[in-house]
Amino acid sequence: MSILAWVILGGIAGWIGSILMSTNESQGIIMNIVIGILGAFVGGFLFSFIGGDGITGFNFYSLFVAIIGSVTFIWLARVLKTSQ
Repeated sequence: MSILAWVILGGIAGWIGSILMSTNESQGIIMNIVIGILGAFVGGFLFSFIGGDGITGFNFYSLFVAIIGSVTFIWLARVLKTSQ
């Protein structure tokens, strides 16, 4: 995928993930994009770990994987933040 596709997919996935985790008010569009891109990597790792496909391109399946990854990333960040 191109850089622009990663930014768009990451922005959408990060935004939906932040809405699901109720962190949308505390972060902006740049943070949504960063969380979405990192979430795509996390989701791809998780899905490949259980035998599925990771990010396969600019499609709904990849968006789903990235959303799952961004929710997991936000949850993990919360766990690490509260354990300090």
